[in-house]
Amino acid sequence: MYKSSFDIDLVCNHFNSSDSIMSFVTIDDINPKVLKCEYAVRGEIVSLAQRLQQDLQENPGSHSFDEILYCNIGNPQFLNQRPITFFREVLALCDHPAILNKSETQGLFSADAIRRASEILDQIPGRATGAYSHSQGIKGLRDTIAAGIEARDNFPADPNDIFLTDGASPGVHMMMQLLLSSENNGILCPIPQYPLYSASITLHGGTLVPYYLDEATGWGLEMSELKKQLEDAKSKGITVKALVVINPGNPTGQVLSEDNQRDIVDFCKSEGLVLLADEVYQGNVYAAEKKFHSIKKVVRSMGYGETDISVVSFQSVSKGYHGECGKRGGYMEVTGFCPEIREQIYKLASVNLCANISGQILASLVMYPPKPGDESYESYNAEKEEILSSLARRAKTLEDGFNSLEGITCNKAEGAMYLFPQLHLPQKAIDAAQAAKSAPDLFYARRLLDATGVVVVPGSGFRQVPGTWHFRCTILPPEDKIPAVVNRLTEFHKAFMEEFRD
Repeated sequence: MYKSSFDIDLVCNHFNSSDSIMSFVTIDDINPKVLKCEYAVRGEIVSLAQRLQQDLQENPGSHSFDEILYCNIGNPQFLNQRPITFFREVLALCDHPAILNKSETQGLFSADAIRRASEILDQIPGRATGAYSHSQGIKGLRDTIAAGIEARDNFPADPNDIFLTDGASPGVHMMMQLLLSSENNGILCPIPQYPLYSASITLHGGTLVPYYLDEATGWGLEMSELKKQLEDAKSKGITVKALVVINPGNPTGQVLSEDNQRDIVDFCKSEGLVLLADEVYQGNVYAAEKKFHSIKKVVRSMGYGETDISVVSFQSVSKGYHGECGKRGGYMEVTGFCPEIREQIYKLASVNLCANISGQILASLVMYPPKPGDESYESYNAEKEEILSSLARRAKTLEDGFNSLEGITCNKAEGAMYLFPQLHLPQKAIDAAQAAKSAPDLFYARRLLDATGVVVVPGSGFRQVPGTWHFRCTILPPEDKIPAVVNRLTEFHKAFMEEFRD
């Protein structure tokens, strides 16, 4: 269970006061890289929110609000999003194959779910989801994922390039572990960035080399900025190994154009950089004029092959319309690496034995869902479209709400699950935050939580252009709760601006 700093203080105080403890690990004994890394989306604000929630349960009416509204993390089913029926039917049948041939099953499960579960079980050694698999993932499931990638991109995909993982995060950690050997090794990362990247780079001993997205152009990626930051890193003796692209963006919600991606590919090819493509929100695009293009598709459409550029693409079952965060499924597609390096990647995968089998199955279902003509297709497509259209409406309501407020500007959410509005705070508010030894956006987020029960993540947890302040807000609360988020934040923000008006 996640422990807050309050919980840890209690434990440490217990140890310090106990005569029965002869020796124990102190904060000075642990890895300094662990102390240095941060992960804001489950940080201080969330710990405070959990305490407030407990207080509300134990002391009803003790606050001016009656529930906590979590807008801090991309965790759809925690916020009442229903799982996709077809996916859960297949999982249930795979986990309990004894019911596959029972007559009652025909009335409870769709025919294509029964057929798909039987096919998957035939691919699993021992037909047992409780057994280990091949360290790279079950071969038949990788075949299915490769077929799904081919259908998406119209370019071939090799199942031997696919490594199934417990969500995208372990894949990111594996690549950082592979590429980073000292602080003199750098990774170019977009700023703002998802804190997984800063944390994993720190944990594996490298240096994050920032490239700043242009908020004024809808969080655009300017090639001049990439070149400037690369040259600056080189001047400091840092060897940059890779470039991270998050598309659609987290926390910024932009969708990269194909032309922009082509420029990025050429840049990485000319500089000899590994291109790490975080594409976990590929199913979440809301802007009618935008379309998701995978980096690998762009690479192949430019005529580049295996010997031209190294690309690693990450996908997850946690995001998208499916939102299966707790199942921990995902994969990375690894292309353009020589056999010797591939062996080392496989070794890293083997250290973890294998990804969990339910997550592997889900990854195959996400990448190869029901097709027209299948019994489940109509219901599957209806569930998917209902979720995505609702997310688009929620994003627009929040965006309009933020932009109606004095001192807040917010770019459109073209994709993903977040908005990243900028706070233009009065100097008195900034001074008050400094007096409280707090970043101004953390100061704002803490005050917002205390006053309204709305949980957002300070922009400083994602890094940002120095001197600017933001917060990340998910679009995931149930649609009927979105007006409450807007109303509570509006009331708070107006009072906050009046209190600190210069």
